[in-house]
Amino acid sequence: MYYGSRGIVGLIKPTYRPGSLESFIRLMPDGVGFIPFHVGVTAGTNQEFQDALAIAEKKVAQLAELGVDIIMIMGAPPTMVRGHGADVEAAEQLHRKYGVPVLTATIAQTEAFRALGIKRLVGITYFMDDLNRKFANFLEDDGFQVAAMKGMEIPFKDVGKIPPEEIYAFAKKVFVEAGGADGIYMLGAGWHNLPVIELLERDLRTSVVSSIPAQVWATQKRLNIREPVKGYGRLLEEMP
Repeated sequence: MYYGSRGIVGLIKPTYRPGSLESFIRLMPDGVGFIPFHVGVTAGTNQEFQDALAIAEKKVAQLAELGVDIIMIMGAPPTMVRGHGADVEAAEQLHRKYGVPVLTATIAQTEAFRALGIKRLVGITYFMDDLNRKFANFLEDDGFQVAAMKGMEIPFKDVGKIPPEEIYAFAKKVFVEAGGADGIYMLGAGWHNLPVIELLERDLRTSVVSSIPAQVWATQKRLNIREPVKGYGRLLEEMP
């Protein structure tokens, strides 16, 4: 099956950090093609995220000219810092302007929460508290109860070096201290959290929504593909 026979996905990644792009492509089915672009976020600051969406629009225009079937704007922070509804408004405006369906990471993730029946969630991130408050407000304004939104203390440039076992331990600690929840939200695609999703779900008897699996799930839905993937949690295995 040739690349693109089941659809071509335009990807707009916030950083140049390796990992998330490769994971997204690996988890998508054979026959799907990809054209990636990058925004160039380097420090992970509020101002960078505020500016990122305007840069992403230029990439959307390029991808539309290249004839992709759908565009995924990866990375939740650039839309979350703008407040509730900014993601849907931006996606709809870009769709109207360029004629290609546009998804954001936040749209994919909130759809995943609802598909898995998550109403009360615990969030873990690798950002500072000022941004974590914005992230929590974004989700609460969308109707979710955020029991916690805690960040690991690590420089933004080193996020990809966090061992998966440390991510597991941090998620478990925040979850237990918050008194449990319907789900754990791992915000951000920069860390290597895929190996611990299934383990957390099994040990804590909950559901886990992580950036890349949610985006893979939502993209498959838009392309009318249903190809479950085992080993990365309920969302991709059950494809609700």
